[in-house]
Amino acid sequence: MFIVVLTYTKSLDVIDAHLPAHVEYLKKQYEKEVFIASGRRVPRTGGIIFARAANREMLMEILRQDPFYQHGMADYEVLEFTPSMSLPELSCLIES
Repeated sequence: MFIVVLTYTKSLDVIDAHLPAHVEYLKKQYEKEVFIASGRRVPRTGGIIFARAANREMLMEILRQDPFYQHGMADYEVLEFTPSMSLPELSCLIES
């Protein structure tokens, strides 16, 4: 599993102009069950995405499709981890 930390490199007015395309991109990744959760950072300096992918290279290929990535509007930090504990409702995320 991966945590993707986006840090905006452009002003919020530029980010907001591209937000609809970014949201459509996110929706497609949810449909494919790649993304598990996502949202804005507080304060609004970027975003966070929880993702599942076979490996880092596959995830990076998916992230390169993000309009924010394509227009150089955010830096992406990818953190990989192996979930070993969760609430019972999230037990499907546990990896052995």
